Amino acid sequence: MKKLILSATLLVIVSFGLKAQNDTIKSQDLLNEITLTNKDSTALLPKKFPITQRFLWGEKGLMRNFNKFELSPAERQNELKIRRTMLVAHQTLGFLTLGGMIAQGFVGAKLYNDIGNKSLRNTHEALAAGVNFGYFTTASLALFSPPKMLDERKGYSSIKLHKALAIVHFTSMVATNILASQLEGHPNLIPYHRAAAYTAFAAFAASMIVIKF
Repeated sequence: MKKLILSATLLVIVSFGLKAQNDTIKSQDLLNEITLTNKDSTALLPKKFPITQRFLWGEKGLMRNFNKFELSPAERQNELKIRRTMLVAHQTLGFLTLGGMIAQGFVGAKLYNDIGNKSLRNTHEALAAGVNFGYFTTASLALFSPPKMLDERKGYSSIKLHKALAIVHFTSMVATNILASQLEGHPNLIPYHRAAAYTAFAAFAASMIVIKF
């Protein structure tokens, strides 16, 4: 019965994530970009954007060494298309990763009660590898995408909440992995590992929900 519930949950999450590719209306804050006009052409980059994006896409970023990504109104329009594609992939892979986290948590809960079960441990480690790959790839798609056109509006927005939650789940994911590497010789760290993993899952799930709705 538990396997049936888990399978159904994963199917819903995967379907929900794939639907995000076409659902650009409710995620307008994340995906909607501005088409450049002559009036906007003097402001080709926002004043503030992440250092990871600045490294690649800033005025003197690495990508500016290629003619295709010369800082100009026409090329910025192409960059915004790239950004849109990367953020759609960011959403979709995020929901798939969330499904992997649920599966990992289900197996992890059983492993805590049967710590010597080698089969469960191998399954949990395999799921952890998949979740880590999905999670950090999802993060990279946002961190290294071309910057948006304008600075964020003042006040509350779902994007700002999404970013605040990202700090929490990113920190928790790093802590989860560090603690996981220490568990074999320090079983007393298990409660902390579990707390970090649950925090990462809760914050990650919340960040996906706020950007979707």
